[in-house]
Amino acid sequence: MATRAPRGFGQYSGVARALERVGERWALLIVRDLLGGARRYSDLKASLPRIPTNILSDRLRELGEAGVIRRVPSVRGGYELTELGRGLEPVVASLERWGWALLGEPGDGETISADSVAVALRAAFRPDAAASLPPTEYVLHVAGADEPGVSVSAIVVGPSLDVVPVGDGALPQPRRRSALEPVPQAVLELELAPGELRGLLAGEASVPSFAGDRDLLARFTTTFAMESAPTPGLGAAAA
Repeated sequence: MATRAPRGFGQYSGVARALERVGERWALLIVRDLLGGARRYSDLKASLPRIPTNILSDRLRELGEAGVIRRVPSVRGGYELTELGRGLEPVVASLERWGWALLGEPGDGETISADSVAVALRAAFRPDAAASLPPTEYVLHVAGADEPGVSVSAIVVGPSLDVVPVGDGALPQPRRRSALEPVPQAVLELELAPGELRGLLAGEASVPSFAGDRDLLARFTTTFAMESAPTPGLGAAAA
């Protein structure tokens, strides 16, 4: 009877070991969504509409076996990141920044989720720049032409950021970390298309239809800015 070869790359390498745990298709997107807190199977499926149900089940099982996620007894059918899994947060943020320069305009059928917007804001957050600014809440409503849209609230107090999904369809959240901080008196609400959000965080565009406080908008662009990734095709050889 043939035996199954052990799963892995056969290399004693940190990168190889990491990819053995989270390198399968969809795995890091599941991790990305769980950075926002516990999620049920149905929540993850809704956030990743193109993932086949059997693949989602397989990835959840594999991530659990790798010690990256665990079941949440208090949430029926729920999953959350372990301490090991939360260690992937800077990795996901770095990938978000790297990929931001490659986004372009949304393709046909591409959707945006509240968790993906929240991760984008965490990746773009500039704590040093925000430290000297007044406490502010930023509420972003992001929707494509044929989408119902998603909303997130980002509270910034000094160098601290707390961002969570809000509005219709948002999952119940634990008490916000910023609830212990002074409540921001300044609130900026923005309604954006996905492409406008990309341009705004990349510093490439303003919001033409914006009719609110321009000082608050400038505060947002100071607080959130994606670091530029290398231009595609211009690697070390071209430098």
